[in-house]
Amino acid sequence: SVPTVLTALMAGRSPDVLRGVRVVYLGGETLSGQTVARLAEFGPATVWNQYGPTETTVSVICHRCTQHEESVVPIGTPQINCHAYVLDHRLHPVPVAVVGELYVAGIQLARGYHSRPALTAERFVANPYGPPGERMYRTGDLVRWHPDGNLEYLGRRDLQVKIRGHRIELGEIEATLTTHPDITHAAVTVHHDPHTGDRLVGYVVPRNHTPLDPTTIHTFAADHLPDYMVP
Repeated sequence: SVPTVLTALMAGRSPDVLRGVRVVYLGGETLSGQTVARLAEFGPATVWNQYGPTETTVSVICHRCTQHEESVVPIGTPQINCHAYVLDHRLHPVPVAVVGELYVAGIQLARGYHSRPALTAERFVANPYGPPGERMYRTGDLVRWHPDGNLEYLGRRDLQVKIRGHRIELGEIEATLTTHPDITHAAVTVHHDPHTGDRLVGYVVPRNHTPLDPTTIHTFAADHLPDYMVP
């Protein structure tokens, strides 16, 4: 299931609604630690957060959740026979905690797109870190390694914007905002103003309907992000 469906299923329901469920597989969108904690109230089910595009035969990276997850749950580590690379625009690996694009290699990759050779050549590229002839899939997803070896999903590469010469990952800002204890979800977009130029605008969903002071949220963002990334 996707987390949104699970959240709707649990809303206002008795824990009996999931009685007997032993394993829950989630994927398709960002999973919050709050959702995992809420699910624990419904029973001792094992919860897996999974990641995998259709082009990689779906689930290729996974994480077994605990009851003490961070605000944003990592997508985990590559499964057997799968390799994950976090690379920059020159296909160079980026350091831990630095945002890069996720590339996936392994025996589970699709051959390509039917009757679309140009798109196949663009998305399925030679793997410079694998054996001769191996390919890897360019996912278009932005991620970063955690020090513990888990991957964190941040958003789509096509959500990268450029403001005043700075390349900005909107997903990274959203992920930072959701680490605030009173915020469950966040969205960041670019507001185009013909007089003052482009600027970032953030939207947040409060936890448990807690009133939020915009100044406090702005200060929190300024404490955790570079100046040019603060909405």
